Amino acid sequence: MKHFLLRQYSEHILPTGTFMMTKAQVYEPGNYRFVPGVFQYSAGVAAEPGFRIERVRLMKVVPLAEGFRLIETTLKAAGRPLSAFCACELRSPRPFDEAGFVTFNKEYVGTLERWGLFDGKSNPVARSNVCPAMDPPQEPGFYAFSYTVPDNSAAPSFVIAGSGEAPEGQGNYKDHIISLGDISPEGLRNKARWVLDEMENRMRVLGFSWSDVTVTQLYTVHDIYSLMSEEIDRRGAMRGGLTWHLNRPPVVALEYEMDCRGVYVERVLAV
Repeated sequence: MKHFLLRQYSEHILPTGTFMMTKAQVYEPGNYRFVPGVFQYSAGVAAEPGFRIERVRLMKVVPLAEGFRLIETTLKAAGRPLSAFCACELRSPRPFDEAGFVTFNKEYVGTLERWGLFDGKSNPVARSNVCPAMDPPQEPGFYAFSYTVPDNSAAPSFVIAGSGEAPEGQGNYKDHIISLGDISPEGLRNKARWVLDEMENRMRVLGFSWSDVTVTQLYTVHDIYSLMSEEIDRRGAMRGGLTWHLNRPPVVALEYEMDCRGVYVERVLAV
């Protein structure tokens, strides 16, 4: 039986064409609120008062089905329901074409539907999915996941989903990619600016800013050294440093992706 209980809020379209909400929706069974996004993931999550988000990183990428079983076991051991699952970070062997990405997303969301987190329309779970340039996994799998736990004294915590340089929910990526095919310094700067704006938009909806971020992650195989001071640090997005993964975004022709979080309890799980 599905238990997808939401409190609805008004919405608007940003000038960039990105679908965003003026306020987040609360996913009551999971004790967190989320920024609605596309069917495969939300744009970000934040723990409700009285709860905190914990993150678990895996020592190696665990294939999708096995990873879901591991998450289920971890939640059960923590005394938490499946609905507490609020975010994950995936790794894939190589970027998907558009059709392949849709097929993969349907497979991934199928488990969320069985768990009662997805009602066929709205998905509260935030996600990043990127492709390592070196030592990639043989199949898509989990790199990390996050869930909520009770904590009346917790500082506010949140996870912003990964975004490449294209608005979500437009039917395809290629026709909407910022500076398509341009990996010159100026092209990468345009991509970075758009993605940084998107990170800020998503945080703003949840009530956060760069000053609340504990970890900023960047995914690209291109040289972004000059962007660190000119764009990223200038906004305060590197207060805790910058974790640069030599990874590609998950869809062919995307070149630059970021995510960020404000999470105070993290651990690494040997698998």
